[in-house]
Amino acid sequence: MATSAPSLKGRALRLLGQREHSRSELARKLARYEEEPGSLARALDELAAKDFISEARVVQSVLHQRAARHGAARVRQELLHKGVAPEAVAEAVASLAGSELDRARGVWRQRFGTPPQNTGERARQIRFMLARGFAAAVVAKVMREDFDE
Repeated sequence: MATSAPSLKGRALRLLGQREHSRSELARKLARYEEEPGSLARALDELAAKDFISEARVVQSVLHQRAARHGAARVRQELLHKGVAPEAVAEAVASLAGSELDRARGVWRQRFGTPPQNTGERARQIRFMLARGFAAAVVAKVMREDFDE
């Protein structure tokens, strides 16, 4: 006797066992397995009612994993991509505002540690910091501080 495919709820629980997922992430990943219209929404409703799906835990997970190495813009982008509500994203990004400069300094020191020797190297360091999601004003301040000392 062949084993049947896992249920939508089973698949969702397997994904949630690996890491926190938002409802929209689960819906996107599981949509291709939905055989009966509405069954995916019902399964996700059941999981949300049992607190298996939590937007607050998704936000905390992303902040814990990314905030130390990335700027607020990058964290915001990731949360929006995960389908977190804009209000929760704004609140999470606001919580990062006070530590943005310190986090940028730490990332710069860990990655580079020494002042650039020429303008090309300086541009490379700035591009790296901007790609990490740090604001241009914060990057400029980090670059000035470390080289003007």
